[in-house]
Amino acid sequence: MKTLLMALTSLTLAVSSPANAGDLRPVDDSYSIAQRYAGYKDTYPELRWPASTFENGQQIRFDQSYKSANGRDLHIDIFSPVPGHNHRQGIVLVHGGAWRSGSKAHFYALANLLAQRGYTVFLPEYRLAPEAGYPAGLIDVNDAIIWVKQHAEAFGIDTETLALGGASSGGQMAALLAFAADTPLFKSQPSDNTGIKALIDLDGVLDFTTPQALKFENAAGRQSPAAKWLGGAMEDVPATWREASPAYHVSPNAPQTLIISSGIARFTAGHEEVEKKLDAYGVRHEFYALANAPHDIWLFEPYLSQVVEKIDFFLQHK
Repeated sequence: MKTLLMALTSLTLAVSSPANAGDLRPVDDSYSIAQRYAGYKDTYPELRWPASTFENGQQIRFDQSYKSANGRDLHIDIFSPVPGHNHRQGIVLVHGGAWRSGSKAHFYALANLLAQRGYTVFLPEYRLAPEAGYPAGLIDVNDAIIWVKQHAEAFGIDTETLALGGASSGGQMAALLAFAADTPLFKSQPSDNTGIKALIDLDGVLDFTTPQALKFENAAGRQSPAAKWLGGAMEDVPATWREASPAYHVSPNAPQTLIISSGIARFTAGHEEVEKKLDAYGVRHEFYALANAPHDIWLFEPYLSQVVEKIDFFLQHK
């Protein structure tokens, strides 16, 4: 067994593009696991940093290129289970970081545990707000879904059971893409088949336009993370705030949906309306809230194991 080490970097303001070493792109690296741990450890005494280990035969492929955007490659990491697992289900996970920061590496502990339960987990890099605003990152993730489907045979997964998930801002993005999959929105080609079987939203906002969401996501006006991503405050671009709200796109074709909440209500604002619509369409769904947990339930124990258990149970009991 080998210990999985998470590489954490300090604040980086700009990095070179692999395609052109002379070009720089802005990077906000202010959101890190270490920063969150330092902020939580005194409030949550049970908080533990997860120690990830590999099983014999388990494989991880880092930084596979899945598309080129603005002259640089975007990459995806793949966590594969030990050979012999036979349910052939893949999960694409979209990292969080307030639409402006974060890294696919933040999902390594979660991806590793899911892979050890037999899932093949895909972690795409996508363009964040400092580099490209809405809807660039959403188009990137949809292109990652297309790449996964095109390589399904190589990774031994069934495209008909593919799941899409995300955490925090990544959960909002995953929900938006899942519910809008039968529309041309956020696609490189209108005919792209980005449909998925199941959605997993970990503490991601489902309706930007609710009073609860606006209280937080629009509190700083044009300086809020959501506004910087969406191109303006709610007062400036209300149509965009509605379009970016997953709740507005729920249809009879919606995938079965699991919403896992930290118990902090602001982060799943709008889930009641989503659940109401899913009920009306007869779509299987579940809302599960942890108790006395921090927002980043996918990063730390004892919450991480609970999240994995809930995801696995939901996906296996169709």
